[in-house]
Amino acid sequence: MNEKIVNVAPIKAPERYEFGKYANQADGAVWFREGDNVLLATVTYEEAEESDDDFLPLTVQYIEKTYAAGKFPGGFLKRENKPSDFETLTSRIVDRALRPLFPKGLTTPILIVVEVLSCEADADLQRLAVLAAGAALFVGSLPARKAVAATRIARIDDRFAVNPSLSQLRNESSIDLFVCGSADELLMIEMQSLWKNGGTELSEKELLEAIALAQENVAKAAKTYEEAFAIAAKKTGSFALKSDLVSEEIAKHIADNYDEAIKQAIFEASKSERGGALKAIVARAIKSLETDDARGVELAVEARKRYLTRKGVLDENRRADGRALDEIRPISIETNLLPKAHGSALFTRGQTQALAIVTLGGDSDRQGLERLTDKTQTYEKFFLHYNFPGFSVGETKRLGSPGRRELGHGNLAKRAIESQLDPAYENTIRVVSEILESNGSSSMATVCAATMALKAADVSLKKLVAGVAMGLMTEGDRYAILTDISGLEDHDGDMDFKVAGTQDGVSALQMDIKLGGLPLNLLAEALERARVARLSILEKMNAARANIVVNKAALPGLESFSVDPRSIPAVIGKGGAVIAELCEKYGVKIDLDKESGGVKIRGTDALSVGEARSEVIRIAEESAKRGAPPHKRENARSQYAVNQELEATIVKLVEFGMFAELPDGSQGLIHISKVGAGGKRVTKLSDHFKEGDRIFAIFEGQDERNKIALNLRDKVSVA
Repeated sequence: MNEKIVNVAPIKAPERYEFGKYANQADGAVWFREGDNVLLATVTYEEAEESDDDFLPLTVQYIEKTYAAGKFPGGFLKRENKPSDFETLTSRIVDRALRPLFPKGLTTPILIVVEVLSCEADADLQRLAVLAAGAALFVGSLPARKAVAATRIARIDDRFAVNPSLSQLRNESSIDLFVCGSADELLMIEMQSLWKNGGTELSEKELLEAIALAQENVAKAAKTYEEAFAIAAKKTGSFALKSDLVSEEIAKHIADNYDEAIKQAIFEASKSERGGALKAIVARAIKSLETDDARGVELAVEARKRYLTRKGVLDENRRADGRALDEIRPISIETNLLPKAHGSALFTRGQTQALAIVTLGGDSDRQGLERLTDKTQTYEKFFLHYNFPGFSVGETKRLGSPGRRELGHGNLAKRAIESQLDPAYENTIRVVSEILESNGSSSMATVCAATMALKAADVSLKKLVAGVAMGLMTEGDRYAILTDISGLEDHDGDMDFKVAGTQDGVSALQMDIKLGGLPLNLLAEALERARVARLSILEKMNAARANIVVNKAALPGLESFSVDPRSIPAVIGKGGAVIAELCEKYGVKIDLDKESGGVKIRGTDALSVGEARSEVIRIAEESAKRGAPPHKRENARSQYAVNQELEATIVKLVEFGMFAELPDGSQGLIHISKVGAGGKRVTKLSDHFKEGDRIFAIFEGQDERNKIALNLRDKVSVA
């Protein structure tokens, strides 16, 4: 066994990489450990396979094993099944970080699998997944011999912090910036403002400072990895590239005879016509060459089309649709097209069209989430779903469940808008973006459409959010930055850079480099071009906002008010009969807070909600006149000190202990194991206590759910 162990500490925590011991049938494999986090990453490929795809057939699967956190899988089968959204999004991050490392035209199907086998509660699993996958790829035989590093930047107390813990990121940071790169190149960037922690937009200057800090740490770490992993690396194998499949004779024939026809397809045909025009050129070339190598001709025409597209931009500042390099396509905006929806907007930019629809709900409509690192389930009140049907690009693909691309685009749009939601807004919000037509950057069209739909639904936003996709084409030292890229420019360009934000800065961005890296000065120029474009789009959105007519008849009613907490039992009624009758009679949902007396009533119309409100107030007032019983503070935050002795009253005996009421009305549990003297266990509490007995309890503390633990001062003698 050719086992190699590498221990490094490139930025903060020590990392351990074990090669040659685990999964040795894979082309590359690593057993990665940081603290108590353990991940296994493997890389395999199909030796005799070639793909007809126009892109590298790379598949990444990031899988979280629930046993890694000592949990059972959810669901009936009790085994890992469909990947969660977090797993899918992490798979995309790993893919986007590693894809630029492969040579252009590689046709070999590749599979990278990253499995989480053990994890700490505070682990940044996305960062660790990139490190593990990058190490496994580096030591294999595939032609991707560059080490990749990943770092996350937070901003805590107005200072940037490198690789924060998960709890710091969630609870203290105002931004989340994730950067992957090699020793000399940036490869992938994701950023968002964290609205829950008071996050706001970053100016382009602040964003560049954060990216520069991330790049410095990424470069240092990647260089460390390259030197350390060299001892375990295999010899790079020989792999076919698409360029190898095209003979010089065919390539010359296409260039000599079909340049004008290809230029016409690029610069004069519409998107829907271009595909047919190029297929016709292929057919003519096959006939004139009298060849059976149809695949070679197709690749030669595609390569020539890419060359002429890029030449037009770099040599002539000429884009396929005739726009200037910094020109945005024509924009139109319509709002509240759907009379029964709470809010809707149609955003059209050139041949890209997004229809966004908003639905408002209550607390019961929240999205429940439980990640591997979560102790309990958490809830989200804002979610955005993105649908990309085949007809939007003229394809006959059947509609189905959302794929990785749909989840990624929806998540990007959600992150862009989330920081501008009013934290005091009480409704749960669902936005659905239906892409009706697509020719470049439907995710950024979704940001614009969703923002306008939220305003059309009368949702409170701090500022409007717009997004734009930037492109890049390079050749040697020459480059051209393209604003609002089309599908052709995305396909044949070197960068896809999506920037979303407000008039004051960037709220989210996503950058993918398709070949090689990106210097920081070029990134700064792209950000400035994106800022100018964003302000132009926002100007049109502001004009459209002035014409919004809110469909108040379609909006759900919402009333929030308070009553005497002591009257809440009367509103609930015996067995919940009263509140159930109110909900059925008025067609509403009623949420009650027993501690504060808070009442929230939601319904399909304001009239029914108002009538239900009047009825709740009437019941509460009548209860107060009759004299409601003293209010219990069962779940309040008590102010008692640990080990403080308190006189208490037993209110309930159960098999595992007894509940006692404290002087402030709160209740705590004395577990049966704490009753007997000398640590001996009492077998039957009712032999020694009854409900209503006065005892002395010792306050032991209160957990995050406000559950109080008590001990018994005067222990019971057990024979």
